[in-house]
Amino acid sequence: MGSEERRRLPKAAVVGGSIAGVCSALALIGAGWEVVVLEKSLAPPSGSPTGAGLGLDPLSFSIIQSWLPQPDLLHNATVPLTIDQNQATDGEKKISWTLARDENFNFRAAHWADLHALLHAALPPHVLLWGHLFLSFQIADDKSSITLKTKVLQTDEIIESMVDLLVAADGSLSSVRQHFLPDFHLRYAGYCAWRGVLDFSGNENSDIIRGIRKAYPDLGKCLYSDLAPQTHTGLYELLNKRMNWIWYINQPEPLLKGSSMTIKVSEEMIEEMRKEAEKLWLPELSRLMKQTKEPFLNVIYDSDPLEQIFWDNVVLVGDAAHPTTPHCLRSTNMSILDAAVLGKCIEKWGAENLSSALGEYQSARLPVVSVQVRHARRLGQIKQGLALHDRPPFDPQEASPEEYRELQQRYIPFFASVPQLLRDGMEGTKCD
Repeated sequence: MGSEERRRLPKAAVVGGSIAGVCSALALIGAGWEVVVLEKSLAPPSGSPTGAGLGLDPLSFSIIQSWLPQPDLLHNATVPLTIDQNQATDGEKKISWTLARDENFNFRAAHWADLHALLHAALPPHVLLWGHLFLSFQIADDKSSITLKTKVLQTDEIIESMVDLLVAADGSLSSVRQHFLPDFHLRYAGYCAWRGVLDFSGNENSDIIRGIRKAYPDLGKCLYSDLAPQTHTGLYELLNKRMNWIWYINQPEPLLKGSSMTIKVSEEMIEEMRKEAEKLWLPELSRLMKQTKEPFLNVIYDSDPLEQIFWDNVVLVGDAAHPTTPHCLRSTNMSILDAAVLGKCIEKWGAENLSSALGEYQSARLPVVSVQVRHARRLGQIKQGLALHDRPPFDPQEASPEEYRELQQRYIPFFASVPQLLRDGMEGTKCD
């Protein structure tokens, strides 16, 4: 009898086992669905810097806690970011000064792999299928089901399965989205980003760490953004003696190979980056960058907002739904919120009214993510000194106090808003 009941549960397949995909699975399981997550990677991430650091806003933090069997685990795996500070740096004089400072920031910093491991551990066994490459899907003529084809990479076996709902959490280069929008193209932002995480465990009292703490005295609770003409960096501390940094550099669009947004870098490229850092930044920051092992280079893209994010019983979440630049710390937070709202909509309408559920999800999320993507784009253009349609390019050494205010995270549209669907049961959550 129990197995018959399980067979009658509506079933969803999630394409992509990153944070957006795992969050979607947790939300759908909470709504009473059977879920399988298809991930082409052969195993969970282990110590790789890819993804690096991220910031969780109060609402995302609360949502994740609601999915974890032990909510304190999230608190213990993150560090507070209570200050958002933007400052200008004069590379010749090697001095910095504050442009804008918000001491009520209320975010938490996490390493991507740490957060993913927590979320993955919260899933029931065998929900996330590693080494399963999604190949194709076919929607039934009556729209009642979807047939999937998946390849098991270790055996080359092709598996066909039938589900009621397909959730595309397959990132900015989503193959599911491309099925419906064959002419869709990402927009190159005009710059790339060097990223790195310095593990200083065992070297807490080294000259580099003592120097960076002196130059950036609020590390451990502050998100620092250093601005110089036509470039900027981000710096904050992560748990377990790690410093996360990112440096944006204007350049022509590189040629990408395969489906990765990360460029393979050579020792010559890394050495050139380090030399430029010495010219532009405080010596403490350039030394931190030089000490970091295996820095990597991301190409930064976004897209104009989509007009729809579901078709029949196929729905987009995370970067598949709204590729965005990273300046507003929105990518992970939007993904978590997408998953939570999707779960609540499906729980509210039931499997028999899936179209209404997906329609409400789209109505709730599109207006928010559309303006946040555009705001993140503008903030990146401002900080990189790129052309703006309504004013001259931003120069941190000549800008006005009004222009400094634009640099702060708290001016993101919907920065502290909670969707109506999520307000019940969250009255005690402080989100501003």
